[in-house]
Formats: sequence, C-alpha cells, structure tokens
Amino acid sequence: MSSTTHPAPPTALTPAPSSALNLSRTLATAARVLRQLRHDPRSIALMILVPCVMLFLLRYVFDGDPRTFDNIGASLLGIFPLITMFLVTSIATLRERTSGTLERLLAMPLGKGDMIAGYALAFGTIAIVQSALATALALWGLGLDVVGSPWLLLLVALLDALLGTALGLFVSAFAASEFQAVQFMPAVIFPQLLLCGLFTPRDNMHPVLEAISNVLPMSYAVDGMNEVLRHTDMTATFVRDALVVAGCALLVLALGAATLRRRTS
Repeated sequence: MSSTTHPAPPTALTPAPSSALNLSRTLATAARVLRQLRHDPRSIALMILVPCVMLFLLRYVFDGDPRTFDNIGASLLGIFPLITMFLVTSIATLRERTSGTLERLLAMPLGKGDMIAGYALAFGTIAIVQSALATALALWGLGLDVVGSPWLLLLVALLDALLGTALGLFVSAFAASEFQAVQFMPAVIFPQLLLCGLFTPRDNMHPVLEAISNVLPMSYAVDGMNEVLRHTDMTATFVRDALVVAGCALLVLALGAATLRRRTS
C-alpha cells in the first residue's frame, strides 16, 4: 500500500516593509513620540525655554553695549536651538534604542524611513515652536535690530533646529549610554561653534581651519543669519546658505536611517 506525501502548506510570511515612506506610519510614529514627550516636562522645557533664557541672559550681559548683542544675537539665535535639539534628540532616541523600543517597532511592518521621518517630524514640531518663541523674544522682547525680514530669521532658526535634530538622531547610534550621548557634543558641536565665524570672520582664520569651516553646516547657518542682519532683501548668498543647512539635515537623516540596523539587527 503506497502512501501519498502531500506537500506542506505554504507558510505565511510577514511582508517586508516597503522602502518608500508611508504617510500614515510616519504620522503614527510622530504622534507616539509626541505623546511620550508630553509626559517629560523637563525635556520640553529644555527644548523650548532654554534658548529663550540664553538669549535673555546674553542681551543683559551686553546691556552696556546693545550693538554687540545686535552683532552676535542673530547668530546665536540659530546656534542655541541647534545645540538644545541635538542634546534632547540624541538622548531621547538613545533611550528608544537601549530600551528595545526600536527593535519591537522594526519587527512590525514599519520601514526605517518611516521611523526616522516620524522622529524628525515629532522633534521638528517642537523645533517650530522653539524657533518661533526664540525669534519673537529676540526681535520684539529684546530689541534685536535686523535689517531683513523676521520671517527669514525664523526660517534659518528653524533649519538650524532641524539640523540639530538630525545630528542627534544620527549620533544616538554610536552611544551606549546617555552620558556617552552627551560626550558627542564636544566632538560634533564644539568644533563647529569655534569655526563658524561667530568669534572671528572665517577669512581671518588659518587657511586650513577656513577650509574646514567651509564644509561645516553651522558656518552656513551663521552666514545665513548675518545675511538677514545686513540685507533688506533675500540674497543669493542667503538662499545658498539655507539650502546647504537643509541639505545637510536631510543627508544626516538619511545616515541616521542607515544606522538603525546597528542596534536592531
């Protein structure tokens, strides 16, 4: 009596997440991050209030010489949001990585692009509020004197905050603890701060340092702020600076998506 072997039924496979961005998944990720931030008032205060407090202190440090505040206030209006968003984003994303949240989420049909875009959208929403408050305080509360449009000043401040968000998402892949995430600040932020032209014009630097500053995004952030400070209309240099900062933010976000495999494999 012969026996007939029946083939095993095909096993249902979970479809791999598409590499294309999915709007609903991106928005769901952003909403989840914002809900978590709502229960962390210290992080919200750090992101939204600290740049305003620093600008307030800076204004009255130079109380005897308001023109000094006018000269460097616009530049710092872009630098302070970048630094605070870098710190908060790197630490918050590191918590997600080390707690296993990212591993569980990426086990679902959620692409890495959706994940990074969702985080960027959530922190970008905070960055909009942060940049708007800091710009309003500097212009109408502290009397920052700029020749150009306040909207252009707000645009550069927002791009700087988004760049800080992107850098924070990226470096979180290389830190094993929150302390290590903070340690990346001297390596990533401080060199840019020294070479961006805040303390001295970049063309006065040693040629090697000037060449390095020419490839650092914070240099273009400061240049863009200075264009608004000195020109009534949008200049070609301003457009170039804004595009460079935005392009660097997008590039770093793409690199951040690539690093998700590091902790979630």
